[in-house]
Amino acid sequence: MIEIDGLTKRYRSRTAVDDLTVRIEPGRVTGFLGPNGSGKTTTMRCVLGLTRPTRGTATVLGVPYAELDEPMRCVGALVDPRARHPGRTARNHLLALAQSNALPAARVDEVIEVVGLEAVADERVRGFSLGMGQRLGIAVALLGDPEVLLFDEPVNGLDPDGIRWVRELLRDLAAEGRTVLVSSHLMSEMEDTADHLVVLGRGRLLADLPMSELLGADAVVRVRSPRLAELAGALQRAGAEVAADPDGSLAVRGLHLAEVGDVAFAVGARVHELSRTTSSLEAAYYALTGEDVEYRAGER
Repeated sequence: MIEIDGLTKRYRSRTAVDDLTVRIEPGRVTGFLGPNGSGKTTTMRCVLGLTRPTRGTATVLGVPYAELDEPMRCVGALVDPRARHPGRTARNHLLALAQSNALPAARVDEVIEVVGLEAVADERVRGFSLGMGQRLGIAVALLGDPEVLLFDEPVNGLDPDGIRWVRELLRDLAAEGRTVLVSSHLMSEMEDTADHLVVLGRGRLLADLPMSELLGADAVVRVRSPRLAELAGALQRAGAEVAADPDGSLAVRGLHLAEVGDVAFAVGARVHELSRTTSSLEAAYYALTGEDVEYRAGER
């Protein structure tokens, strides 16, 4: 578990993280979303003891990261995939980390196989592509078989097969009861991967809720009937917000699917279509962070 309480980080006049309080629970993939510059990486660095907060606390498994007796056995992280010696091979990079953390050397070959780097394990990492560097960074995070994992943009540079592999890996790790926190700018991928979302804007918490709840917040029931006008009036009298779509259906908000069906049955209107659609994560995210559109456009 990761617990963040009143976390604030200021750099002179700029506030990167502003009084953030959130708990990242085990057993699920928590997606960390926000515009560039919203404080995601700074928050992760505070959790990992790489950045000292101005105020507040961040603990892992109940203690600050610096107080963990065996940090790599407790926490694995991918924050900067370039954090490696360019002259070392992938295998030697992992072996050095294993030896310095009293981890068995056999674990190196295990994680090399997990991330699919067997063919290049003995090549110097200076020649690695961005995607290969990401895989090596993930191997480092997995090296200690930790309970808690943090990944900052882990799919950058990966091809579609690699992105799918990361998605399945994260979900498998969470299914084992681990705490998994992952940031990504790929909305469609996050929608397929995360169970829970933490959304930041300008360093402040905008949302902390299940993925299903965010996507269902703007759910619409679509209904098609030959008696559309009569049905629309009945739905409005039942308290629904009704709009006619160009395709000849009604978009109904404020009533559940079964309730719309009940209204249609009550007025004797035949139904040719009755379905429920939810917002995409991208649409829900932009609706949630609408006040940050100008800020987002100005950050890179």
